[in-house]
Amino acid sequence: MGKRLGLRSRWRQYADQWSVFFRGFIEHPRMVGSIIPSSRFTIRKMLEPVDWGKCEVFVEYGPGAGTFCHPVLEKLRGDGVLIVIDTNPLYIDYLTRTIRDKRFHAVLGSAEDVEQILSDVGCAQADYVLSGLPFSTLPTGVAPAITKATHSVLKPGGGFLAYQFTSAVRDESRPFFDRIDEGFEWLNILPCKLYWAWKAR
Repeated sequence: MGKRLGLRSRWRQYADQWSVFFRGFIEHPRMVGSIIPSSRFTIRKMLEPVDWGKCEVFVEYGPGAGTFCHPVLEKLRGDGVLIVIDTNPLYIDYLTRTIRDKRFHAVLGSAEDVEQILSDVGCAQADYVLSGLPFSTLPTGVAPAITKATHSVLKPGGGFLAYQFTSAVRDESRPFFDRIDEGFEWLNILPCKLYWAWKAR
C-alpha cells in the first residue's frame, strides 16, 4: 500500500510539473527548449562531470518546472547554493511554491544579468552553470550576451553545461571557452546534444 501511494505521489508530482511546463511552452515557445521535460537519462549524463564535493554554487538558466532542480539538490552540498533564473513568472512562482530548501533561490530575470543576480544572492562566482535555453531561437544578441556573462561569472575551471537540439550554444561558446566536450542522448524526446564548456584554470 505504501509503495502504491508513493508511486501515486510521484506520478502526481510529474503530472503537475508537466502541465506547468507545457503551459509555459505554449505561452513563450521561443524561450522554452522543448515541449516535454528532459528525460532522466539526459539529466544523469548532463550532470556526470560535476564534482559535487567541491561545488559551492550551481546556477541553472531556464529551470522550467524544476526537472533538474531536484536531482541537483539531492547531490549538492549542505552548504551549497542553487540559483535558478527564468524570465517566465509562471515557472518561478511554481518553483517557489513547491521547493522548500534553504539552499534554493528562484529568481525572475534574464541570464544576461547572472553576475548581478549572483551578487544579490550573496555569491561572487559559480562553479557550474546549466542551461536548457534554446540558443538558436533567442532574440538577436541575447545568446552571445548570455555566453559572455556566463564565462565571466564562472570560477576558473568551472563548467558551462548545456543540452540542446542544435549546435548553436557550442558555436556561441567557442570564443570564450578553452575546451568544449560534446555528447548525445538518444533517450530523450527529442534526442538532444550535450555540451560541457570549461573555463581555463
